[in-house]
Amino acid sequence: MLGIAFTGGEGPGPEQCQSLIAAGTLIVAADSGLEAAEKAGFRPDWIVGDMDSLDDLGRLDKYPGDRILLHRVDKDYTDTELALNLLLEKGCDETWIVGGGGGRLDHLFAIRSLFERDRPPNRWITAAEDIHCLESGELALDTAMGDIVSVFPLGAGPWRASSRGLKWSLNGLSWDRGFFGISNRALEKKIVIRAEQGRFMVITE
Repeated sequence: MLGIAFTGGEGPGPEQCQSLIAAGTLIVAADSGLEAAEKAGFRPDWIVGDMDSLDDLGRLDKYPGDRILLHRVDKDYTDTELALNLLLEKGCDETWIVGGGGGRLDHLFAIRSLFERDRPPNRWITAAEDIHCLESGELALDTAMGDIVSVFPLGAGPWRASSRGLKWSLNGLSWDRGFFGISNRALEKKIVIRAEQGRFMVITE
């Protein structure tokens, strides 16, 4: 089951959200992610967070009280973490983050750090980027000629990857901790990246 965490920050527009999110998807709104979810035409199944960023607490009045999980501001987890944890608890085997672009750098780093964990999100969609977590498998993406593609190793390694449709092939490339490949380019309408070993973050813009 797919679960999506709407979070605050810059995210895709309503039309893109509607094209991505199918019926039956479990939706959790993290704090001000409720605004984005409602703007895209979705009624979240759950709402979590401290609500310190929500524009109007009156938004919560439309939802059953048992579907609102209110936390203290001085909590141990970010609102996005709480939303992802809830999706996993509800049995989602694939999780996405929608939103979280721009804004404070520490918030961006915090979301990026989630991809280092044992059960990382599968995808993160901001207003400008589409980010995939790839581990021991193949990722095929529809692209336009010249789209920017960047790849970062995640986890402890070792890493080995291959690709098709990129200007600079990943085949045989040596990866070390702290290494990255940015500003690659798509040369075809569909690119394929395969994680032969290890975990990777693939960013398309």
